Amino acid sequence: MDSRALLIDLARRPLQEIDLIWDSIDAADLNTHPAGHPNSIAWLLWHTGREIDLQVAHASGRDQVWTQDWADRMGLPFDPDDLGLGHTEEQARAVVVDDKQVLRDYLSAVTDESADYIGTLTEADLAVVIDDSWVPPVTRGVRLISVYADALQHIGQAAYVVGTKG
Repeated sequence: MDSRALLIDLARRPLQEIDLIWDSIDAADLNTHPAGHPNSIAWLLWHTGREIDLQVAHASGRDQVWTQDWADRMGLPFDPDDLGLGHTEEQARAVVVDDKQVLRDYLSAVTDESADYIGTLTEADLAVVIDDSWVPPVTRGVRLISVYADALQHIGQAAYVVGTKG
């Protein structure tokens, strides 16, 4: 298996994991704040999509999927570059999803865009430094891995909450 095939598989994992719990989540579950925590399942899943979308767009030079029409469809009160990092409790609680299918469709569109982009990369592209503000500098390949590792953690958090309700 080559690096691209592995990264495409990794890029598809968050959506696959969401689909394992999706039918167990209703609209009320999405917007519940377990134990009073500011992050709901909706926030976790929205943030997962946003972090993948924004960081892959940055790495690829492509437009974010979010800015195509998803920001309007979701109706959230945030700047187009907001991915939830550092949200206050009030901002996190502002993530309310009335139509869970729109959220799922956004995550699917982000996954498709990511897999498409990764499919265009060469081994040399993966080695290019795209962020020199870190020590060591971050290559495109490392950034992609870190994006999906973080996304899978958030999906795991959502799955844990879903598992505690029944």
